[in-house]
Amino acid sequence: MSIRLIAIDIDGTLTPSSGPPISTRNRAALRAAQAAGVEIVIATGRREAYAMPLVGPLGLAADSVMISSNGAVVRSFGGELIGRSFLERESARRLCRELRAWETLVFTFDRPGAGALVVEDFVQVRARIERWVDANRPYLIEVRPIEAAFDGADLPIQGMVCGTVEEMRRAHAHLLALGMEGEVALHRTEYGARDLCILDLLALGCSKGVALADLARRRSLAPEEVMAIGDNLNDLEMLEFAGRPVVMGNAQEELLGIAQQQRWTITETNDRDGVASAVESALNPAAAER
Repeated sequence: MSIRLIAIDIDGTLTPSSGPPISTRNRAALRAAQAAGVEIVIATGRREAYAMPLVGPLGLAADSVMISSNGAVVRSFGGELIGRSFLERESARRLCRELRAWETLVFTFDRPGAGALVVEDFVQVRARIERWVDANRPYLIEVRPIEAAFDGADLPIQGMVCGTVEEMRRAHAHLLALGMEGEVALHRTEYGARDLCILDLLALGCSKGVALADLARRRSLAPEEVMAIGDNLNDLEMLEFAGRPVVMGNAQEELLGIAQQQRWTITETNDRDGVASAVESALNPAAAER
């Protein structure tokens, strides 16, 4: 079957290691694919408002779809809500209690402006992820205790705690030992070179892969008609769903190992336009084989 939909991660995949902008070749490849009738889907751990400034310059159509917050929200670029998942109130409160010792807990709400991001201690979070905090400062508020953020009608779509790779592996193991995998979905994103790891906390069963599978069903597409491109552990579920999984050459070590074991395609690195290489091969498989 020919590829009719391509889902693409942003950080470490579509963007180079130095950060945005997205390369000219990657932009051209995505536009060419869309012009050829292939649907381009952006699938990111970022929340929607933090991702759109990066992908807006791609010039994709307004009905293009973004899977954001690791699958918690699915919207078109034009603002049409397709799907959304919320953390259960009591599960969110339990996460606050169990992760307070890590001091970097952030909750994301699907709402505009200040209050889209809630922290308990701004200084503690900024000490760990200064660049992210500075970029998102207009959306951040402090709530003490952070559990009070759930007293209103709104529920969070995503929780996040961050630290070193070892710290977040311990936090992950702590939640697993408590049996919380039966209450929430847990997704790690590791950046070994920076010794930074993000542990995302989502509604049970929520992932990029589940969101992508739902979108494919809406389009009446078989997995064999879907390509997914990613570089980190939070991409694993969508790579497993896609009939054509593609892993970046710069991918996280564990994911690279899985790709090799499963004989998935490993493309060039993000600094060598690996996305464009994969997309170009999907558009012209005969040339790619040559």
